[in-house]
Amino acid sequence: MRALVQRVSRASVTVDGAVTGSIGPGLLVLLGVTHTDTEADCDKLADKVRALRVFEDADGKMNEALGNRELLCVSQFTLYGDTRKGNRPAFVDAARPELAEPLYERFCERTGAQRGVFGAHMDVELVNDGPVTLMLDVPS
Repeated sequence: MRALVQRVSRASVTVDGAVTGSIGPGLLVLLGVTHTDTEADCDKLADKVRALRVFEDADGKMNEALGNRELLCVSQFTLYGDTRKGNRPAFVDAARPELAEPLYERFCERTGAQRGVFGAHMDVELVNDGPVTLMLDVPS
């Protein structure tokens, strides 16, 4: 599994004109799933995201975890896009929906995330705070 994690002041996701998730200060997670990912991988990544110490403490150092802040998760198969050959990305490393969707839902449940709509065309808006952006990979 792969997660692009952004610390945000606010973020939202809209599908067909309706807001499906909206947060204030917290984390926006773009989540990708590959063929070999398991529930254990999902749980490990979810716990890692919740424990990331990317928020400032009283001394202004990135030393605090998510805590009571919010999390918004958006499914993002394009995180597994391969552009090493040519200019058109290949998505052969992205898991099929029947594997990816249950793991996406599990991740959202485990992290308490608001969410987008799996497989839908989404408009994602965010204000990156910092900016702080991290790529997390969980080896299978």
